[in-house]
Amino acid sequence: MAQERTGVATLKGNPLTLLGPDLKVGDSAPEFTVRKGLADVKSSNYNGTVRIISAVPSLDTPVCDQQTRRFNQEAAALGNVKILTISMDLPFAGNRFCEAAGIDKVDVLSDYKDADFGTKYGVLIKEHRLDMRAIFVVNAQNKITYKEIVPEMTQHPDYDAALAAARAALGGAAAHA
Repeated sequence: MAQERTGVATLKGNPLTLLGPDLKVGDSAPEFTVRKGLADVKSSNYNGTVRIISAVPSLDTPVCDQQTRRFNQEAAALGNVKILTISMDLPFAGNRFCEAAGIDKVDVLSDYKDADFGTKYGVLIKEHRLDMRAIFVVNAQNKITYKEIVPEMTQHPDYDAALAAARAALGGAAAHA
């Protein structure tokens, strides 16, 4: 059974229970499998690159939509940073969203099948089987360099802090090359 954590996040002021570990900056990024279309995508496919992992509850909500669009807009300025948006939306809904919104620089992935990402990153909401809004930055050495679990699901993450962390991790990747 997954570890349960309360008091970390709310939805409109109501406490939520998050399942999984409380990952910390400096931890190794856990391996996970999600879906793109009907194919499995493993996080190891992105090893060796800096990644922003943007977890959202559902692309069909205004904040999740805006969060994904913001990272898509910022992607070009980030250079060699991969941006992953992960939700519990079905892969077909993710594809439809990307087409309608012009999302072409972010990999939109689905955690619906096994909740593998949500459980391993400690953001699976027990009460709703959705992933909590969160941002993780993972460096090229597969270490978490930034983590934000947004305390209120309906609020935006700190984009500037996440982008700065990705730029810093990218600078560190160049130093290790």
